[in-house]
Amino acid sequence: MPLGFHRKPTGKPGEWFYCIKHAKVEEGPECPAKDRLGPYASREEAAHALEIADERNREWKNDPRWSDRPAADDGTE
Repeated sequence: MPLGFHRKPTGKPGEWFYCIKHAKVEEGPECPAKDRLGPYASREEAAHALEIADERNREWKNDPRWSDRPAADDGTE
């Protein structure tokens, strides 16, 4: 059997996750970590996991510290 497969999910009761495979909010260890976003502080926050991830992705995309593009040449060399 290949290593890494059939592992038990990890997490604790009271931690909230959003399962992207089943499109549902879960408390504690239900689905494998590879299928979850979180943990979140509350059920309500986990329910908005996709929106939170989208917002964070947009912020990171526009953050110059995370850009692989070369800096604009402003002629100050």
